Amino acid sequence: MDNKKTAIIIGAGPAGLTAAYELVCRSNIHCIIIEQSSMCGGISKTYNYKGNYIDLGGHRFFSKSDRVMDWWLNILPLQKIDHPGDVVISYHNKKKIVEASVSGPDPLREKRLMLLRHRLSRIYYSRRFFDYPVKLNGNTIKNLGLVRMTGIAFSYGYSLIIKRKPEKSLEDFFINRFGKRLYETFFKDYTEKVWGVPCHEISAEWGAQRIKGLSAGKAVWHAMTSMLRIKKRKVETTLIEQFLYPKFGPGQLWETVAAEVKEKGGEIIFNQRVLSVKAVGKTIVGVNVIDASGQQTFIEGDYFFSTMPVKDLIRDWQGDVPVKVKQVAEGLGYRDFISVGMLYKKLNNGPLPDNWIYVQEPDVKLGRIQVFNNWSPYMVKDPDTFWIGLEYFCKEGDEIWSLTDEKMLDMAAGELEKISIAHKSDLLDGVVYREAKTYPAYFGTHIEFNFVREFTDQFSNLFLVGRNGMHKYNNQDHSMLTAMMAVDNILAGITDKSNIWDVNTEQDYHEEKK
Repeated sequence: MDNKKTAIIIGAGPAGLTAAYELVCRSNIHCIIIEQSSMCGGISKTYNYKGNYIDLGGHRFFSKSDRVMDWWLNILPLQKIDHPGDVVISYHNKKKIVEASVSGPDPLREKRLMLLRHRLSRIYYSRRFFDYPVKLNGNTIKNLGLVRMTGIAFSYGYSLIIKRKPEKSLEDFFINRFGKRLYETFFKDYTEKVWGVPCHEISAEWGAQRIKGLSAGKAVWHAMTSMLRIKKRKVETTLIEQFLYPKFGPGQLWETVAAEVKEKGGEIIFNQRVLSVKAVGKTIVGVNVIDASGQQTFIEGDYFFSTMPVKDLIRDWQGDVPVKVKQVAEGLGYRDFISVGMLYKKLNNGPLPDNWIYVQEPDVKLGRIQVFNNWSPYMVKDPDTFWIGLEYFCKEGDEIWSLTDEKMLDMAAGELEKISIAHKSDLLDGVVYREAKTYPAYFGTHIEFNFVREFTDQFSNLFLVGRNGMHKYNNQDHSMLTAMMAVDNILAGITDKSNIWDVNTEQDYHEEKK
């Protein structure tokens, strides 16, 4: 008699694939991943458009967790540049960087490798570039002017020393760390573009989770110690100046993981959507799925990992659900995302050295710009062209989301010309990608999410992991850690799930507390 157990994993994103990989490598549990799209990677997927690769949102491969860093490098080893060979070009601090790849026949397409990249992110405000995080340096003083800088300094001192606000909202969180004037200059407009609601309606928990210990004081200290070449072991994630990145984007790593899961006996079923999870008593017994033709199937299992949006999980739950849990789940909000890939023969002021540019300009809807040439030169088919991504934050069904691809491309090109980054006449090609439920929102009924958590935690064989699965704005590494800890618990026979929920709730990651 075969007593082999089965794990059903909903979603082939970072959390789902990590859970599957951990299970097939460390146990005899059979894994079945159910993915509603035709691609793996979730929001960390990489599209290939005519040989140009596009990363949805930009995914830095950096973590304070050695476990995650080692995991990534085990999948894609770091490229060592120690032989002359093919040449690729990127830009850093306005200087052209020529990188020699490993030698051999066509190594660029054959080697599955990770690159070490420079990080440069800037803020674009008042048609000028500012360092991100904002630094107290000559460029900032020149761009803002001495009068405005003096006002910002006094505002920061006032909030720090005289009047520190109780942190009930994200606005309170920002003002306490940066002062009101700096908040209004560099944070307010961009954050409200992202979320579509005023900062005073967003929970302070978002800032605590995404920005953690960063403050104006720490940014200044970081700048000073960098100039003095003082080495520090602990650096805020936002300040890290280098990161790992797969040669062909994050999707390359997750496609590699998916291949290894299948090689070790796991299954990945694409183009099938989970209609409902069925519970009997306090145990999940199976899921109902539907394929593109409308055919439904019931799949039984012993363990269940859910990365699907919590709203959808509870809405279609087969079993008794308290009214309050249903109300909270239904009231959870999300922000959706559009990425517009734009190929230019030239940019107005020459090559941009940035990975990200945060567009703080209030007269355009554009939220952020990625320069894919600088994430990885291998993502650009023609190194003499500039392949950039324009990011728009919206709500599924709203005015921006509903634009045709043609109108979306025209709007994006017009906005890029309006803020003097590139001319429409230099645009060679473009493509539009829409991604729903990209950002779980920290408004609506989020403040009462504990009702949902307490309900789902009662089911010992159900594990909510990942960003949408937990309705937490996790980074990629945090999503992976939640999956790793869920597998740890299963293999150790631990039923308490608090360690999973604790990932990314403190200033240090879970592993560093040992």
